[in-house]
Amino acid sequence: MKKILFFVCAFMLVAAVALAAGPKTYQVTGPVLDIKGDVIVVQKDTDKWEVARDAATKVAGDLKVGSKVTIEYTMTAKKIEVRDDKKADAKKKK
Repeated sequence: MKKILFFVCAFMLVAAVALAAGPKTYQVTGPVLDIKGDVIVVQKDTDKWEVARDAATKVAGDLKVGSKVTIEYTMTAKKIEVRDDKKADAKKKK
């Protein structure tokens, strides 16, 4: 009985930590092409990535054009518009 209780508690602890972790983080690595105020432009393969930064962004080292950097970021929604699907509603009414 104690083993079962232990495993249930351990599972609950792991589940709680996983849910509290927050949004997933991603990273991009490449040379810095440009630094424009609060935006850093990084070359990733053939694409140019523009990554915004703010006062809370931690920079370790001397950030300058040409430096190879790894940027960790999270995706954050700025605006969400919900649109009703009128075609789906019409099919449901029939």
